[in-house]
Amino acid sequence: MKYFIQNLPKAELHLHIEGTLEPELMFRLAKKNSIKIPYKSVENVKKAYEFDSLQSFLDIYYAGASVLKTKEDFYDLTMAYLLKCKEQNILHVEIFFDPQTHTNRGIAFGTVIEGVVGALNNAQERFGITSFLIMSFLRHLSEEEAIKTLMESLPYKHFIKGVGLDSSELGNPPSKFQKVFQMAQNAGFKCVAHAGEEGDSSYIKEALDLLHVSRIDHGVRCEEDKQLMQRLKDDQIPLTMCPLSNLKLKVVDDLKNYNLKRLLDFGLLVTANSDDPAYFGGYLNENYEAIAKSLNLSKDDIRTLAINSFKASFLDKEVKDKYIEKICQYQM
Repeated sequence: MKYFIQNLPKAELHLHIEGTLEPELMFRLAKKNSIKIPYKSVENVKKAYEFDSLQSFLDIYYAGASVLKTKEDFYDLTMAYLLKCKEQNILHVEIFFDPQTHTNRGIAFGTVIEGVVGALNNAQERFGITSFLIMSFLRHLSEEEAIKTLMESLPYKHFIKGVGLDSSELGNPPSKFQKVFQMAQNAGFKCVAHAGEEGDSSYIKEALDLLHVSRIDHGVRCEEDKQLMQRLKDDQIPLTMCPLSNLKLKVVDDLKNYNLKRLLDFGLLVTANSDDPAYFGGYLNENYEAIAKSLNLSKDDIRTLAINSFKASFLDKEVKDKYIEKICQYQM
């Protein structure tokens, strides 16, 4: 199965670029930029990656992001991930970035996006990896701050495919951001949102009904509501699930109890993704391998997840169809 997964064409739709900051690069950038971080060694950092909740992860995530200062830093971060994509036969990526994580500490919006986009363009030229950028609003901050970020993004709109919503879910429901999402849609952005990771199924319904998203990031808790499940199935609203992330953050206690296979069998448009792979112990292929083993997935199940990754993408239909045909023809 490992070799089947390795060579299978696939896309990744739920990936936070700041969450690909490996400890080695964190130390190199901290030294280059003369930034103090609360860790003495790479091993010390890795030991800190024992999380008991989403918030415990976010505390370290934001501390790590502090080492990113220049356009070159964001380029190096993004290119390191794209080289991993090349290794893992990931042909298309839709990447989240969190501008507020950086602008709130004095880094210009343009510095962030120009570095990231430079790497994405280079990877397309060198490796043929296609990509879209999704700008996420931090939900623990106010809607007013999200609106300010949306306004800052408009000069760079040609680089950004959509907007998303991430960070601390509990107590920050989608309804808090209804106005900024309407503004984003009016500006022509696609809309997605993290929902149903720590928050209950009502967060998923709010994201659909109030934010009018076309994709749900995570969505693990959709099973709490049978009507919602049927709606997700009937409308084929994608779920970008993240197995190792959900295990690491205690959303599920054991991947053997993970509901991805049940959702897939019910007919939902489920995809598998790595979320923040530097922190959660695996990139996309490692996520596929983990669920294949824990959930006893067949090659057909794995192939379906790969097909879904393109179906759920924001690519044009003819491009999706070409990728899906590659997967259908793939044998090993």
